[in-house]
Amino acid sequence: MRLPGFRGRSQVSPRNADGSRGIAGLHLGRVRITPTRTTLAIALVGSLLFVGYAVTVRDASQIPLLATGAGILGIVFVALALAAAVSTYREASAGRAGRAMLMALGGGVAALLAAGVFSGAVILAMLWRS
Repeated sequence: MRLPGFRGRSQVSPRNADGSRGIAGLHLGRVRITPTRTTLAIALVGSLLFVGYAVTVRDASQIPLLATGAGILGIVFVALALAAAVSTYREASAGRAGRAMLMALGGGVAALLAAGVFSGAVILAMLWRS
């Protein structure tokens, strides 16, 4: 049943008691918590923990574990670089050049880290096979 004059859900944030608009969604400080950010954070922490575990293993499986951990960490850094590229485009389209520049720099650093970690994984795999 539709009420007269009611058009459905409003497209603006609800007003606070003082009349100001509230922010929508979950936030951690000024950073909005999104499913993509949550997934990437869990993947980054998980892969770092796996590499940390692989460093502490002292048997014949240490090098394959390190190579696998480095490969997973490289995939996570590639995903971070792609997410930063998308954010750079969105921020630049919205006219926020400063934020776009920071996103581009962060994405570039993530891409460089991915290349370094992947090269480390290849070297570890070559060591394991020799």
